[in-house]
Amino acid sequence: MEIRPTTEQDRGLFVDTMHTAFGLFPDTPAEDGGGVWWSALEMDRGLFALAEDGRPVGTTASYSFELTLPGEVLVPVGGVTAVGVLPSHRRRGVLSAMMRRQLTELRARGDFLSVLLASEATIYGRFGYGPATYTQRLTVPRRRAALGLPRALGTTDSTNAPDAGSVEVLRRADCAEVLEEVYDRYRRAQPGALSRPHRWWALRAGQPPIAPAARYVALHRDADGIPDGYAGYTVGDDRTLTVDETIAGDDAVFTALARFVLEHDLVEKVVFKHVPPGHPLRWQLADFRAGEVGGDTDWLWVRLLDVPGALTARGWFADGELVLDVEDPFLGEHGRHLLTVRDGKAECVPTDREPDLSLDVRDLGSVYLGGTAPSTLVRAGHVRAHRQGAAALADALFRGERAPHCLHWF
Repeated sequence: MEIRPTTEQDRGLFVDTMHTAFGLFPDTPAEDGGGVWWSALEMDRGLFALAEDGRPVGTTASYSFELTLPGEVLVPVGGVTAVGVLPSHRRRGVLSAMMRRQLTELRARGDFLSVLLASEATIYGRFGYGPATYTQRLTVPRRRAALGLPRALGTTDSTNAPDAGSVEVLRRADCAEVLEEVYDRYRRAQPGALSRPHRWWALRAGQPPIAPAARYVALHRDADGIPDGYAGYTVGDDRTLTVDETIAGDDAVFTALARFVLEHDLVEKVVFKHVPPGHPLRWQLADFRAGEVGGDTDWLWVRLLDVPGALTARGWFADGELVLDVEDPFLGEHGRHLLTVRDGKAECVPTDREPDLSLDVRDLGSVYLGGTAPSTLVRAGHVRAHRQGAAALADALFRGERAPHCLHWF
């Protein structure tokens, strides 16, 4: 079996092979080649697995994204996508060979992180990826959708601040440029968020509101008329208003957008498809039980390719020292690292000191953005704490300034 890189001339064959692996048929792109999710594929970052007769039997690719780390640090990452093996060639090591080659190439590009969305939760852990951000669905019946009055009016928290802005309704096709600008400002401050390169918007590649599917957009403007948030939505035949994504610069903007859709006429229920776990919206409802939480699932999976590089890149919000003993079974690597955090910055150097925590690289990926507490993985039996207090210290160190959340689909 041979693994070879793809070129732009391979796009059609790549798309056909990948869809065949999943038993699907590709949609027809628009005349300009856009309007389908795979139009944004970067063919110089793709790989073919070839059978002995030269036919492609497997595909994988990656996008060039920026990921926002705790501390509002932006770093390049490879966003792994289009991973598939023809049903006739599964269980022959094709996937493992492609993933090993891909990780090698991502490292060669200088990336110290790789990310993906996992189609199945049991596949990617063995390649070193761990779930790092999570999302939920919140469903609210329209008749019980009233927001209660804030009880802390004297605070300066943006959740309780009165909204001096405005909301207008636009069609997605008429405001794509504004949506791109608002999303880009949002993702730069939100840990766990990925960039959406301009070519995605230009090609209308991905899911709404990037895709050309008809959507209404509730666009929020601040008191000076500057767009600072939006909610893209549809109303179905069953009178369900579904919000594909809500982008907001702060909690007050989110509340204003939520109020707008919750008060929509001729609607029986409102579904927010992607809400971060622990979001305050449920608490803002006058009837706490009106908000039904469902669809609690992982979203972005993270894989460290360079442990010291990754740990020194992000921002930190507590001081301390930890010795981490990290195994990387898939790449056959092992390292023991002394992590020292002072004043928001970290140093990470090799050490022969006794470890505080022993963990697999997949578990380090899960805790890296602050969305998974190391103590949770200790209790689950995945991470070993070698001394009392080590897990609590790791919790304090890895916690970010806010929960990581990713909305981008790829």
